[in-house]
Amino acid sequence: MTRRPARLLLLPLLLLALIAPACGSLVPRDSRAEAPLTPLEPTADQTLAPTAAPVTEDAGGYARAFYRAWEAGEYLGMYSLLAPSSQALVDSAAFVQRYADAMNTAAVAAVHIQPLAQLQDGDAAEFSVRVTLASAVVGDIVRDHTMKLAYEGGRWGVVWDEGLILPELAGGNRLALELRVPSRGNIYDRDGKALAYQGTAYELGVVPGLIADEPGLLAALSKALGLTPDDIKAKYATALPDWYVPVGVVSEETLQANALALEPFLEKGLSTPDRRPSRLYSESDSAAHVIGYIGPIPPEQVDAYKARGYRGDELVGLAGLEAWGEEYLNGERGGILSVVDPAGNVVDVLQDREPEAARSLYTSIDLDFQAAVEQALAEAIATRPGATYGAIVALDPNNGAVRAMATYPSYHPQAFDPLRSDSAQAVGALLNDPGQPLLNRATQGAYPSGSTFKLITYAAALNSGLYTADSRYSSTGAWSRLGDAYTKYDWLSGGHGTISLRQAIVVSCNTCFYDVGYTLDGVDNTLFPRIAKAFGLGQPTGIQGVAESAGLIPDPEWKLAEVGEGWATGDAVNMAIGQGYVQVTPLQMANVVAAIANGGMLYRPTLVDRISAVGDGPEEKPPVEVNGQLPLTAEQLGVLQGALFDVTHAGSGTATHRFQNFAVPVAGKTGTAEAPPGQPHAWFVGYAPAQPFTAPDGRAVEGPELAIAVVLEHAGEGSEAAAPLFRRVVEAYYGIEPTPFPWQ
Repeated sequence: MTRRPARLLLLPLLLLALIAPACGSLVPRDSRAEAPLTPLEPTADQTLAPTAAPVTEDAGGYARAFYRAWEAGEYLGMYSLLAPSSQALVDSAAFVQRYADAMNTAAVAAVHIQPLAQLQDGDAAEFSVRVTLASAVVGDIVRDHTMKLAYEGGRWGVVWDEGLILPELAGGNRLALELRVPSRGNIYDRDGKALAYQGTAYELGVVPGLIADEPGLLAALSKALGLTPDDIKAKYATALPDWYVPVGVVSEETLQANALALEPFLEKGLSTPDRRPSRLYSESDSAAHVIGYIGPIPPEQVDAYKARGYRGDELVGLAGLEAWGEEYLNGERGGILSVVDPAGNVVDVLQDREPEAARSLYTSIDLDFQAAVEQALAEAIATRPGATYGAIVALDPNNGAVRAMATYPSYHPQAFDPLRSDSAQAVGALLNDPGQPLLNRATQGAYPSGSTFKLITYAAALNSGLYTADSRYSSTGAWSRLGDAYTKYDWLSGGHGTISLRQAIVVSCNTCFYDVGYTLDGVDNTLFPRIAKAFGLGQPTGIQGVAESAGLIPDPEWKLAEVGEGWATGDAVNMAIGQGYVQVTPLQMANVVAAIANGGMLYRPTLVDRISAVGDGPEEKPPVEVNGQLPLTAEQLGVLQGALFDVTHAGSGTATHRFQNFAVPVAGKTGTAEAPPGQPHAWFVGYAPAQPFTAPDGRAVEGPELAIAVVLEHAGEGSEAAAPLFRRVVEAYYGIEPTPFPWQ
């Protein structure tokens, strides 16, 4: 439970201010006129006997303030309301510690108070209340208390003893919790193949008083744990002879490797190794950025976890699905909450609750496909001149499910496992690696999109009402409507001749789309950004389980606020071919082509296929969610789909030569994004199959099953580097023999 800091000076004053309205009011004065009173002087032989004033102040106000402070975790405020006679018996530090220990041991997340009755007689009072301690481990602990109050030193105060925490704690008793922790749930691919699962590790511990050969034992433990003998000895240096002291944890494999060296010391100082769970991963070590990793609870989160029933020393999900699914993967802790007397004997059991089994996550990932995509990406980057990093996302266009998500470079989640003797060094190496292997480039990498953005420019042109798919443009290879000093050139020297807007997609005519951007901006400089955002760009997709970048779609308001300059027509011209300030993620672009493939539905991508059942309950399957609809009619989408098919099949298509003799009909768009000072980033986005076909396994496939985005940083032209990798991804999905990369 999160505790509020004590307010040593202000809190008692505030509490008294709260009490004041509840205290007894003054006796009403008689409204009739009063005769003046003549003071009487006592005679020499007269003695006035003192008369105690009746106590009219309400004791209940103090009692309620005491319990409100408990609900708020303000233990010092509670202490300020004790009667002076009680404060003389217990100091504030001991009082606060007593409550904190009891609440922490019982894993109390909240305290609820229900007043029942009040009795006040002179300078003594009683206040009955029902206290509910909501424990995250053993459930609600409900007790009825009768608090005694005394009027001392001009105020009411609580007559306190430990029984006011729980009646069973009177007389110096303490609480003890035997925690029952369910095994952590597993993470599977969609077919039940394990991506991350529980294995076995062992805790090594010593009993100092039984150590016979300390140098020999320390040497054996040092080799097994990867610690120096001095570091190990320091762990038990202050322990009593009969104490058991854990000195480290090793994996099952490490224990087996060191078994012969450790065996002579068993029961001669070394206790029998204590078996405990450990996190293990698939043989291919795939999907690290999707799975994430576990590690010790961050110090700033320990109190929050303890309020949920954790001890505070557990390993929890810190990234990826391990973090997102902690609530499911952790299960529900149970335990036995006992009362222990000052001699250490259990005298009562307050609560006994069984743990609830953890739930496993079934991802939408296909493990074999994921491993093949990762391998293809790594091979492309290792062999393609200039290529440095990259990412691939493959979605099911019919529901947004992620079938593969790869990023290069990657990492191994076990680097974060504190059971590893070299964990600190491994994590340090990851954090200092200039390649940023912890960065999920598939969702966090923000890139200029290059010519893949022409899909959005095309849609903006049709939405403007100024263009149709058949609108004509004469391409000469150069474009200078911004002025001769700002002449821009096409990738094809001499241009493409007179072409339609649809054909401009097929041949990827830069000057045609420069002209569209220029014209649209002159009519409405917000139209272009609005259409881009309607395609899901410039905002998170909403995928759960992994961190993602929103990317950037600039508009006049953004530029003025962030750059301090007004919008220029040149900004729209650059945006028209995915340059300038434009930034997109591979996931966003995969989602764009998925929506084009499925008829215009922009789904929210998902990594979680289902969550396993617990007890007699059903499996939980997250619903398919829709982020929006593309701003194109069915007819317009059909024309665009045809243009993307021609990109990979027509004689003039920019990627036709990469898909010759390919059994799977695909559609897509190339992109080459300037990224100085290095070579351009290579893009290819598309979907498969683009027409009905029979898969190699004999299955008839009627519609698109994959929507894919590929980006290779500094790898050159999209048609030369990214399109062959796209083909390799499709081959992996359908079990087709991989085609060698053209540069190999």
